[in-house]
Amino acid sequence: MKNIGIDLGTANTRIFLRGKGIVLREPSAVAVSDETEEVLAVGLDAQRMAGKTPDGVSVCRPIKSGVIAQFDAAVAMVDIFMQKSAGALGSGHPRVMVCVPYSINDVERRAVEEVVLEAGAKSVALIESSLASAIGAGLRVTHPKGSMIVDIGGGTTEIAVMSIGAIVAARSVRAAGDTLDEAISDYIRRKYNVMISDNTAEYVKRSIGSIESKIAGAAPAPKEMEIRGRNIITGLPVAIRLTGADMAEAMAEPVAQIVDGIRATLENIPPELAADLIEEGIVLSGAGALLGGLPALISKVTHLKVSIAKNPTDCSVLGLGRLLEYTGDVDRIIRFRTK
Repeated sequence: MKNIGIDLGTANTRIFLRGKGIVLREPSAVAVSDETEEVLAVGLDAQRMAGKTPDGVSVCRPIKSGVIAQFDAAVAMVDIFMQKSAGALGSGHPRVMVCVPYSINDVERRAVEEVVLEAGAKSVALIESSLASAIGAGLRVTHPKGSMIVDIGGGTTEIAVMSIGAIVAARSVRAAGDTLDEAISDYIRRKYNVMISDNTAEYVKRSIGSIESKIAGAAPAPKEMEIRGRNIITGLPVAIRLTGADMAEAMAEPVAQIVDGIRATLENIPPELAADLIEEGIVLSGAGALLGGLPALISKVTHLKVSIAKNPTDCSVLGLGRLLEYTGDVDRIIRFRTK
């Protein structure tokens, strides 16, 4: 029987196969016919259609903030992703571990389980994203000394302090990669009267996204780039130039929400763990960890050292992989559910 781990993210899905490593990385997107509800494309093929579809075809993200937003589309997506991994998976129905946000309720957890089981899994177990990310980042979560992870994904930022293999204090913040993209789009529309696509907003963030000049008190980021969109007054295509200062101003509010979540989590931990974190510091994971100036800002606010995990975008799925490759009896520490 094959054991796989699925990081079912709002923006991207990754699949880890025991003994093979990461076998799939695809956007969490589905293209659907509005009339027949037929799934036309998933993953990268669906993302390429975003903003370019004819009438009657919609591109959606079936996962929102780490929970199931569109059940049927989510089932189809997970099913096809597992089929794409079929060469590595072989025959039979796999046992699946899935990452979920710490804050989701029992109904939302049940929905994730049902999606994976309907997609063809033999059994499913849910693992908190922050715990999986910490394991994938190499933190010693089973030790009595405290450690802290901040996983900035597409839909949520998962913040957790762990000790002796368990989460002591945690918080899910609904400000993450998608929120930053939306903030950039809103800023450009307000300041320049230009409408851009979600893909363009994400591309700008990855290319010149920085908070150094506005929030962290550092010198303005020198990077700038040209982007293209549609002028909302004339309706015509237009090109504008954006700077690092623009990015810092655009992202100020959602970044402040993330920082406030980190500070609130630290305020609720025992003094002994607080003392540990002075030595251990904070580790950032997720694609949002790569935002320019963010480690410096968090360090400035918390007075703790802040580092970025190796392979930050893959930490969650790599953590699932380490659990899958655990040589002991995994059923004693992780509960799998069958249909």
